[in-house]
Amino acid sequence: MMYLFLIGAILCEVAGTLSLRLAVTSSRWWYLAVAAGYLAAFCFLLLTLRADMPLGVAYGVWAASGVALTAIASKYLFGEALNRRMISGILLIIGGVLLVELGAAH
Repeated sequence: MMYLFLIGAILCEVAGTLSLRLAVTSSRWWYLAVAAGYLAAFCFLLLTLRADMPLGVAYGVWAASGVALTAIASKYLFGEALNRRMISGILLIIGGVLLVELGAAH
């Protein structure tokens, strides 16, 4: 169940961040979606931690997944750059989070 909460936190955080981009470039009403997305993300993160996932693992997976999904989505939604160097950086972040998670298992 804790992984479902974590997935919810990731998706809400990405939605909030993408809404922030829309709020800056179009209607200010998007700020409501930003606030709702971040509030929901933190609520789901709280539920993840209450389900006994270690903080370092939960935050690492949340942050790395958020960075990766936001970069990919913003490329397709807003036409922002996503080059090989950026993809390499995202893969390094994900690899680091995997190492943290594997270390927490011991």
